[in-house]
Amino acid sequence: MLDHASTVNSDPYTRVTVADINPEMLAEGRKRGAATPYGRERLRFVEANAEKLHMIEDESIDLYTVAFGIRNFTNKDVALREAFRVLKPGGVFACLEFSKVNNALFNEAYKRWSFGAIPLIGQIVAGDRASYQYLVESIEKFPSQTEFRDMIQDAGFLVPGKGWEDLTGGIAAIHKGVKPAR
Repeated sequence: MLDHASTVNSDPYTRVTVADINPEMLAEGRKRGAATPYGRERLRFVEANAEKLHMIEDESIDLYTVAFGIRNFTNKDVALREAFRVLKPGGVFACLEFSKVNNALFNEAYKRWSFGAIPLIGQIVAGDRASYQYLVESIEKFPSQTEFRDMIQDAGFLVPGKGWEDLTGGIAAIHKGVKPAR
């Protein structure tokens, strides 16, 4: 995002706040951030639960993004309302998440591969079958594109078009919501 702001928009002022509940993930982010030209001046890291972003002021954020993480939030509805709270009017919520495959034949093959291969790969590569089993189960339990769009709307957002864009036949989807301007 900072590369885009800097090179495409010639904007040297945009700041990014990276929030995660996991301190080890934040430490890795800080390490990677330090290796960029943005360092500490344009990156801020906060340990936080997405359901309680008390350190972020109301209506102070232009863009709120989450990628492949919202399915792990304990209370997605509360987190969506918190995203709405911190966004400025006209601000955008954008979420990339695993989703529901939209072709029955492809879905059957994808589920067989996911539940059979992914935990096995996790066991072989990382020595951790359980985490990869959880991954495929959490993907299966995540709301459909329509259900998640409705959750975004229920939090107060306007959704453009149908509210999401499927990627790779629905394996993942990008969801968007816009906080209404006053």
